[in-house]
Amino acid sequence: MTLDTPPCREDVALPTSDILPTPVGGAKMQRQTRPAQPPFAPQLEYTVYGPSAHPNGFTALAGEWNDLLARSRFDTLFLSHEWQTTWWQQLGEGDLWIVAFHQRGSGKLVGIAPLYCLLRQDGPWVGQRVFHLVGCTEVSDYLDLIIEKGQEEAVYETLCHWLHSADAPAWDVLDLCNLPEASLSYQTLPQIVRGAGHRVEVTQEDVAPYIPLPARYEDYLTERVEKKQRHEIRRKQRRAEREAAVGFYLVGAEHDLQREMDDFIALQQMSRPDKEEFMTPAMQRFFRYTARRMLDAGYLRLSFLTLDGVKAATYFSFEYKGHLLLYNSGYDTGEFAHLSPGWVLLAYLIQHAIADGMKVFDFLQGDEEYKYHFGSQDSKVMRTVIYNQ
Repeated sequence: MTLDTPPCREDVALPTSDILPTPVGGAKMQRQTRPAQPPFAPQLEYTVYGPSAHPNGFTALAGEWNDLLARSRFDTLFLSHEWQTTWWQQLGEGDLWIVAFHQRGSGKLVGIAPLYCLLRQDGPWVGQRVFHLVGCTEVSDYLDLIIEKGQEEAVYETLCHWLHSADAPAWDVLDLCNLPEASLSYQTLPQIVRGAGHRVEVTQEDVAPYIPLPARYEDYLTERVEKKQRHEIRRKQRRAEREAAVGFYLVGAEHDLQREMDDFIALQQMSRPDKEEFMTPAMQRFFRYTARRMLDAGYLRLSFLTLDGVKAATYFSFEYKGHLLLYNSGYDTGEFAHLSPGWVLLAYLIQHAIADGMKVFDFLQGDEEYKYHFGSQDSKVMRTVIYNQ
């Protein structure tokens, strides 16, 4: 995949101003004509943290963000406060708009819309003002509006009210990418916004193969993996163990993370030409910064396979609430290629995840053949695009 990245942001805080919902003064984008009345009366109270808000939405909502995520329909690392702030700081561009939705009376936080608005310079929406989810489109495999389960309709209608109010910036497109199969943002939301007169496109973007993990590794092999592939996994493991001294380890606080990331990037770039092209200097900075943030948060699972003491394969993964998320990988294509180090390490990593009590091994987006050799099944990844016309 390709990614045009802006210079990395130095920090998450933005210039000072008042927190909206008062209209934004001195907005850079010209406002389009709006209907006299927004299409929905807001069911919820909302606070808008625009591009000049201080503190910005990430800072103001930091203490409640992950608690709300835990009450949502799909709790994923890619919507966590740690990931969202990391992505924005390293890869974000345009204007940050975070809308927080609260129940009337109690003030309970029930929704967050983490958005940024960008005047597109290329692609199918060139010249248009597009709202994206923070993290969209690249490198964040699951995204969505963050909503307490059961509050979706109220949040969607209140969001629609805000988008048509004088408090919102001018916009042409709202792009909700990388929606997980459990999301209602491609099921319920389109019905609501069509009722407000919008054109909506709902498409399947990709699949995300995953393995429901049993309690024992042998049960996984016999229940999830076809006989032929089960034989191949065992054969390759035995061959590697027979022909080399095999080692497996996960990077922890006792390791030099910078050096381990040097080795991960080297193996990742060695794997395939497209992986080398993907790992630009900007993307290297993103991976290094992400590794440090996720290690400090307890989520990083950076693993290596060594053969005769030499690193031959690596997986850059995360552990999040019972899910092992396989994010990126690399392997030796020279001296040890005949020993299939990538397959061998993957088998060890699945075995370790089961022993560690993980419930799901998630390969994330992409339908690469090897994922199905290890017994995965698909979940859908969807996209909802709303046009302001």
